[in-house]
Amino acid sequence: MHSSDAVREGLIELLPRLRRLARALAGQAADADDLVQVVLERALARSVQWRPDAALDRWVFAIARNAWRDELRARGREQHLFAPEEAGDTVADGSEARHAQQMELAQALATLPPDHREVVALVLVEGLSYDEAAVLLEVPVGTVTSRLARARATLQAHLGNDA
Repeated sequence: MHSSDAVREGLIELLPRLRRLARALAGQAADADDLVQVVLERALARSVQWRPDAALDRWVFAIARNAWRDELRARGREQHLFAPEEAGDTVADGSEARHAQQMELAQALATLPPDHREVVALVLVEGLSYDEAAVLLEVPVGTVTSRLARARATLQAHLGNDA
């Protein structure tokens, strides 16, 4: 199978994970959707650069991370969280408490610096090991550990948890 065909097929399987990562990085549904589109376009356009012996998800996640950093640089400011469009979907379904918790968590994630949000997205959301995240982010494992510890502390303080 040609590498571009393998990338195309692999992207279909990776789509749910890519959407989760994009949502964790961007915070807003519209920005996450835009990020996913950019990542898919870049991955397809650069499919010949992917080596079949390399993990496709790591390659695609690196594209996502770089695309999001490009977007932040282009904006010249950090993202601010606005209520996502789907926030109105659960208004009358009796899940107000769950929805409020999700919004509170989304707001807490939005307060994190981008480098901390990346580590949270990769390790806590996508389940990458510290070593895998370090390779993807091109930083030492200790930096991943440190960023994650600071991100957790910030999230706990923001969410009012003592543990």
